[in-house]
Amino acid sequence: MAATFIKSIRAVKGKTATQVISDSLDYIMNPKKTRQGELISTYGCDQRTAATEFLFEKQEYHSNTGRNPRKRDVLLYHMRQSFKPGEITPEEATKIGHELAMRFTKGKHSFVVATHEDKSHIHCHIMFNAPNMACKRKFINFWGSSWVLRRVSDILCLENGLSVIENPKPSRGSYGKWLGDKKEPSGKEQLEQIIDKVFADKPASFEDFIKLLEAEGCEFKRSRRSVRLPGKKGFHRLNGLSDDYTEAAIHERISGKRNVTPKKEEVSQQKFSLLIDVQNSIKAQNSPGYERWAKIFSLKQAAKTLMFLQDNKLDDLEKLESAAQKAKDDFNGIQSGIHDADARLKEIALLQKHIGAYVKTKDIFKEYKNRKFSKKFLAENEKAIADHKEAKTYFNEQKMEKLPTIKMLKQEYATLVAEKKKLYSDYSAARSHMQEILMAQQNVKMLLDYQAVEPTKENALNGR
Repeated sequence: MAATFIKSIRAVKGKTATQVISDSLDYIMNPKKTRQGELISTYGCDQRTAATEFLFEKQEYHSNTGRNPRKRDVLLYHMRQSFKPGEITPEEATKIGHELAMRFTKGKHSFVVATHEDKSHIHCHIMFNAPNMACKRKFINFWGSSWVLRRVSDILCLENGLSVIENPKPSRGSYGKWLGDKKEPSGKEQLEQIIDKVFADKPASFEDFIKLLEAEGCEFKRSRRSVRLPGKKGFHRLNGLSDDYTEAAIHERISGKRNVTPKKEEVSQQKFSLLIDVQNSIKAQNSPGYERWAKIFSLKQAAKTLMFLQDNKLDDLEKLESAAQKAKDDFNGIQSGIHDADARLKEIALLQKHIGAYVKTKDIFKEYKNRKFSKKFLAENEKAIADHKEAKTYFNEQKMEKLPTIKMLKQEYATLVAEKKKLYSDYSAARSHMQEILMAQQNVKMLLDYQAVEPTKENALNGR
């Protein structure tokens, strides 16, 4: 589980570019936080001279492009990758941070990776130079770069057997909020829970209430009408609590004038999550499902499957089954539409042929009838008369009482051609989506050790 962010570091008024770059790199490469530099990795530069090399690339970029630096010019970019406590070593974090920087920058920018182990959670700081190493282009922080960074980070974590954030949300809060840890009850909430517990013993008076409160390890200060929790420093005034826990409310509860339902400790009812199960299966590489799955696929493909489930919000098996069925139905619907359009186009082409022949031979056949079906006339116009009869037979078979005009048929033909073209443009996307989701479905079944057939290209193509 890695929380990530990216921000630009710009030129600051009153400081030179050299000072800004040096100060930024000195911060992340702090020896006290990086085990005296052991947890530092670089690319395209040396950690001892990184600031100078970054500045040289910047100067070379301006020389090559002829562009002058602006007042708030972006000098470098800062990325951070924070990991769940206890899930990774600093050395592993440095390796993953380096790979994250390589994939995100595509190896085109110099960067420094520094892993800090001074906090309870291990985290990597990555700084890469804004100009590329060719000194001809600059990285522009594009819209959605944070999403791309998180996605690359998630894939790396999965490839290395680490968990990822299931439903990440942008946050300006602490790392704990990113982890989604359950928030510890506040001091007031803890005191209110103790008061509910005291009232379970039905105190007869306020003095009895104080004695029971003290028996729970609390300290009551009469002068301030406040309570200190066991092992805590500060006091909480009773009148600062919720309505049912003020001193007046406590007296009413003792006398029976106020009935209060004790607060129950909230129990987190976590919804069954397919994403969590798949993550755990990837990490538990000794499971039967993983072993069977790994014979065919790589861990990177497992990561790709999990990313697909996450992107499409397929967080339980029922949703996945439903989405797979819909993908097959959508693809089959498009395929049927194309077949129907083809069939109708053939019908129109044949109908146009017969209508054209009928119109051309109408007068000849009329003359043939007027001559009382003369054999001589038939011999002279045999093909025209045969075409006319064939057209009439076709019209009768189609039970056509009134023939459509050629203009109408041409309009319908053009409309069908346009519809078919539109269906073909949707066909490829629907086919790819169906293959992806069917493959993901098979992967999940195998990873979770459900009874499943092995995914094959043929099954995916046929929607089976």
